[in-house]
Amino acid sequence: MKNVKVILWGLGAMGGGIGRMLSKKQGVDIVGAIDIGDKLGKSLYDVVPGIERGDREDVIVKTAEETIVPGAADIVVVCTDSFTAKVYDKLVFVMERGMNVITSAEEMAYPQAQEPELAKKLDEVAKKNGVTVLGTGINPGLIMDLLVILWTGACESVDHIVSKRQNSLSPFGPAVMEEQGIGISVEEFEKRKADGTMAGHVGFAESTMMMCDALGWKIDKFWQDMEPIVTDVDRKSPYGFAAKGSVAGVAMKGWVNVDGETKIEMDHPQQIEPEQVGIVTGDYVTIEGVPPVNMLNTPEIEGGIGTMAMIMNTIPHVINAKPGLKTMIDIPVPHAIMGDFRDFIDEDAKLVK
Repeated sequence: MKNVKVILWGLGAMGGGIGRMLSKKQGVDIVGAIDIGDKLGKSLYDVVPGIERGDREDVIVKTAEETIVPGAADIVVVCTDSFTAKVYDKLVFVMERGMNVITSAEEMAYPQAQEPELAKKLDEVAKKNGVTVLGTGINPGLIMDLLVILWTGACESVDHIVSKRQNSLSPFGPAVMEEQGIGISVEEFEKRKADGTMAGHVGFAESTMMMCDALGWKIDKFWQDMEPIVTDVDRKSPYGFAAKGSVAGVAMKGWVNVDGETKIEMDHPQQIEPEQVGIVTGDYVTIEGVPPVNMLNTPEIEGGIGTMAMIMNTIPHVINAKPGLKTMIDIPVPHAIMGDFRDFIDEDAKLVK
């Protein structure tokens, strides 16, 4: 069996990091790279610092039209946007050319939650072209949803769930810094919140619907709120800066009512450089049920590495899956791949020649 062939679409913090991870693995080749601007025409190995070329053939960064052609790869990794509506055309473009696709777009972790019509269309396009599409990452995709669902596997009954993640935004790129309002004033934060342009964490709707669908709960009501995390010292991360008195992050909360009762609570304060002000990060799951569950992991599972690894480690699952739109509750449990990628590909999976 030939190596698994991967194309990277988007070479920022996440896409580039996935490239570095894949370059260290056996049985997988990066055969294409897509980006815009001054990256075009350059070698992938020059554009992404630290990626190991070894004896591999060079990969030149090109446009999507030049790169996404039938038979070019087994799967495309798209790390360009957070929202289903924004990444939709890219996903369709890939699938119509006969390739599987994974995206880091947060809403794509469960697009049925906020974009049911687009989710239906994505499923139809995938099935028509015999390929699979999946959205995943550290959160949504694992920590505040799939991990919770996993813990309920030990429960006879579940009455109430609290999912909390206190994490650092520092590993993430410019797009996330913009979404979280890093460096803006409190006044600007409140203005954006009021007019609906302050994104904050993207994923509560997706995570909660994933949990409810897995458990068989019918959602009566979902709502969320956010408050600025204001720093009292200057903070600088690789892709963001918050001066004293400005916004260094967002404290998000969300709730779900089922049968007239609040069944799920989401609590997610995230900011750049939390350690600088004595904040201890962590992941927490509390389930009131039979039996009760209390999980504490501290410090947090690092978000940047976690997102990259989740995407990388689900590549075989997506290739092996039946055609269609999939979510993390549709595919096997993700796990680290320490051996040859080819050993995790089903014999009847269709790989490019």
